[in-house]
Amino acid sequence: MEKKIFKFISYFNVINELEDIDIINAEVEKAVVFKGTNLWILICAILVASVGLNMNSTAVIIGAMLISPLMGPINGMGYGLATYDFHLFRKAVKNLTFALIISLITSALYFFISPVDTAHSELLARTSPTIYDVFIAIFGGIAGMLALSSKLKGNVIPGVAIATALMPPICTAGYGLANQQFNFFFGALYLFTINTVFITVASMFVSQILKFPIHSVVDAEKSRRLKRYVSLVLLITAVPSIYFGNKLVQNEKFSDSANRFILQNSVQKNSYLIESNINPTNKSINMIYSGYGVSDSIKLEIKKQANAFNLDTNKINIYSGTDEKYLNQEKMQMQTESETLNNKLSATSFTLQQTQKKLDSLKMIDQKGKALLEELKEFYPQISSCSYSFTYIHPDTVKTPIVIYISKSAIYRNDKNKIINWTKSRLNNENVKVYFE
Repeated sequence: MEKKIFKFISYFNVINELEDIDIINAEVEKAVVFKGTNLWILICAILVASVGLNMNSTAVIIGAMLISPLMGPINGMGYGLATYDFHLFRKAVKNLTFALIISLITSALYFFISPVDTAHSELLARTSPTIYDVFIAIFGGIAGMLALSSKLKGNVIPGVAIATALMPPICTAGYGLANQQFNFFFGALYLFTINTVFITVASMFVSQILKFPIHSVVDAEKSRRLKRYVSLVLLITAVPSIYFGNKLVQNEKFSDSANRFILQNSVQKNSYLIESNINPTNKSINMIYSGYGVSDSIKLEIKKQANAFNLDTNKINIYSGTDEKYLNQEKMQMQTESETLNNKLSATSFTLQQTQKKLDSLKMIDQKGKALLEELKEFYPQISSCSYSFTYIHPDTVKTPIVIYISKSAIYRNDKNKIINWTKSRLNNENVKVYFE
């Protein structure tokens, strides 16, 4: 019996599969640095992930996460803390910060240039981190460090990069910066922080369990202080996620109860449910029944049933398709949509009118030049063309015409003066500027 237990436990032993410690060190230190090839791979991965988020393509986002090198410095921080290699830890922090800045700039530039600025579901999913993201980061970090330290690496590290989703939050933060939507920026950055912190701690935990050699001697007091700092960072990072996680669970519970309640009451006497709306944020439900809807007594009966689903009856609104309140809401919504459309049409019409005025003005300018040329050629046939335009001596105040006459042969000074005086008289403007070429 003892042999069987021992044999069963041996299945969980990873010591025999550990890579040589010098090779592990070399791999960690190599993956920490962001320059040259590593940096260009990061930029390409960020651009691919940004395109995927922009087009709401899950497959493209997964591809970007597969080529992302961001796991390197995060594992390096955990390994450095576990082995008291503070030089490696500082180097990893420095490179991760550099990578984060480059990534934010790259994604922000992409979303600034991109004509598509709609926030799709893949973007929105990166703005509301919860306690479940903490669990994903912890287990992903453990798996990643185990794979890094094993001879049988396989495809675990790319899988961890996908599971913990390091790239999409950075790109979503870049989207927030480009579109000045700071709720996106901070929400996504918080998700990236959760992943970074808990993958680092998981890597540190695995490194300590596997008893990797210590790189520097640290006294007991310094070791305790380090553990306190790590615990404090974990607490600060995790507490908001617990709140958001609880909020998510409550919303999911409400949605589930509301859906079951609606399904149970979808058909009533001489009426049936044609539309329903669930709002998990304020825990309200709107139900609209066909025709003249349901009687007041049936409404009371429906609300009584809500107690069995732990729903607040005061936040359950029941309408019929002919209810004045419901119709007014529909009317108001249609009016709002109509006003928005009219505003857009008015803006478009105004723009078209302005453009037409500019075109008409240009046409008049061209015609005025032709008229001057036709009248003047009777007396001075050597003038071949006339260019008419105007400028402002003082911005938006005094408009001054400019006339340029082009002649095939020289024009005498006296004739030039006659032409200048004639042009001023013809345009009824003493400020006309006349030039000859």
